[in-house]
Amino acid sequence: MSSTSETILSNQAYSGTGTKSVTGEQYKADGYYGKTDGYHTVQYSVAGFIGTVKMQATLAVSPVETDWFTVPTTEYTAVGSTTSTTIKNFIGNYVWVRATASWTQGSINSITLNH
Repeated sequence: MSSTSETILSNQAYSGTGTKSVTGEQYKADGYYGKTDGYHTVQYSVAGFIGTVKMQATLAVSPVETDWFTVPTTEYTAVGSTTSTTIKNFIGNYVWVRATASWTQGSINSITLNH
């Protein structure tokens, strides 16, 4: 079965004070296409990063804000200035997914979704 790879968030830099938070746009997930395996892989690429990134998902076809929930096992947290690429796998027949992040230093180079 073919897979889809797309960058769902990129070029998010922060050099101010306090905390920057961003929620990305929604992207079609396996459930949208009627796939039954539910396999998803997300890659977080960060530089000089202190904060948390994670994936959210919904089963709703036309979601509102209250339909979104954090996908277990997708959270990546850096407590010291970190430059890395991290991969997380998750399974679920979600209709839509999106990335969310909150950080105090550094940048998110990209978040890539494969499904």
